[in-house]
Amino acid sequence: MTEEQTVDVVVVGAGFAGLYMLHRLRRSGMRAVVLEAADGVGGTWYWNRYPGARCDSESYYYSYSFDDDLQQEWTWSERYAGQEEIRRYLDHVADRFDLRRDIRLNTRVAATSWDEEAGLWNVGTEAGDTVRGRYLVTAVGCLSSANVPDIPGLDSFEGDWYHTGQWPHEKVDFSGKRVGIVGTGSTGIQAIPVIAAEAAHLTVFQRTPNYSIPARNGPMSPEVSAKIKQEYDRIRAVQRASTNGHPFLINETSALAVDDDVRTATYESAWEFGGLRFRATYADLLADKAANDTASDFIRNKIREIVKDPEVAERLLPKDHGFATKRPPIDTEYFETYNRDNVTLVDVRATPIQEITPTGMRTSEHEYPLDCIVFATGFDALTGPLLRMNIRGRDGVALRDRWAEGPKTYLGLQVAGFPNMFTITGPGSPSVLTNMPTCIEQHVEWIIDCLEHMRDKGLDRVETTEDAEREWGAEVARAADRTLLPQASTSWYLGANVPGKPRVFMPYAGGMANYAKTCKEVAVRGYDGFVMT
Repeated sequence: MTEEQTVDVVVVGAGFAGLYMLHRLRRSGMRAVVLEAADGVGGTWYWNRYPGARCDSESYYYSYSFDDDLQQEWTWSERYAGQEEIRRYLDHVADRFDLRRDIRLNTRVAATSWDEEAGLWNVGTEAGDTVRGRYLVTAVGCLSSANVPDIPGLDSFEGDWYHTGQWPHEKVDFSGKRVGIVGTGSTGIQAIPVIAAEAAHLTVFQRTPNYSIPARNGPMSPEVSAKIKQEYDRIRAVQRASTNGHPFLINETSALAVDDDVRTATYESAWEFGGLRFRATYADLLADKAANDTASDFIRNKIREIVKDPEVAERLLPKDHGFATKRPPIDTEYFETYNRDNVTLVDVRATPIQEITPTGMRTSEHEYPLDCIVFATGFDALTGPLLRMNIRGRDGVALRDRWAEGPKTYLGLQVAGFPNMFTITGPGSPSVLTNMPTCIEQHVEWIIDCLEHMRDKGLDRVETTEDAEREWGAEVARAADRTLLPQASTSWYLGANVPGKPRVFMPYAGGMANYAKTCKEVAVRGYDGFVMT
């Protein structure tokens, strides 16, 4: 028996974004429901259960800042929280703020359409139910649509295969198994050392070598935790004022303005400290190739020092892009893993994968016998999670068709032709270039302010314009072109990991603080670029 439900706001997704959106909608007195495909909350951290999965921002600021009691009562166990701990945190948030009564789990969206006459969004589920809302808010995340490569023969494989973004709930036992892993992005770099320690043999199929900084993960001491809790006001203020939503600012000095020994010492210190702060050592690492080369060369030399076999080390050296022009991973003994006797590195750019056979993987030179295959091949990022909702706006126009040549948004928040639809951390926002909870909170709070403004003015429809989209799209392109980011031709920021996807630099590279300032100014000017009726 199908059901219909009508609310003020339909939210899709129950991760960091959906939970906070629901909390703020309730506080504003709006009736809302959250639709979630999984049987639990957590979003990205529900699905990504692969070995070694953990955040790459430090735990204490990869968290909500909106409630000080929440900040004070939750204590993180590690510098970088693992998947299970982050899920426990989000479960705690859902319970603490009594969110579950308005979350419909096991509810996957099948189709979404705008009813112009009624002024409502109709959200249809795979179970045949319909939820109707004046507003639609997508909180589906940027990295939630798994990208399984189309390799001939996969259906014939007699062993087990997994995608890191769709990992089984039960433990996968690799002991005594010959495992192949495809992909050496941030996910592969986390999973490879853990799987190698368990498997009889691990074969790594690498297309693009990657830079990585050691995480230096470890337990969070009570003393450090207490100090952080005392300083949360200052920490959050720095996050909001920073380029990437982290509680540290980028050094304003050029990498080229200091002597070689000073620069090397700075890099050494950042390498030993570990984590994403390495990216903030100098002002121009992402703006000047010569400056970037100094950091890239430093990390390449570290790889040569760590990996004992010179030929293997050479295959691990990134040469087609500069440091941090793709997502910069952090790791725990990733490069050290290639010193193990049970690990083989295959360069699939030199010897491409031809097919998957019933018993393994065949490249142009060799067949590798495998019992299990792990695809660490990432996601159809930013656009994929939205497109799979089959969204149709005014006159039945599909979002997929509207974005056939690449995503078009205003501020990453709205799409022309799709009234009353808001996209949290959508394409054209800083999103994946930032610490995500910081960006999510800013988006949710802006959307709430917008909805409250409309309610106060007696308005019930808001839509951006194609002119505003074009102007913002040009600004997104200008911001990217002021950096080295678009030069990394294999980056998923450009959609390069998905065959047939338009090559468009999707996130806004102008910085979190600049973006938030722009959004605030738009609101102060009476929501310039939006038409409210």
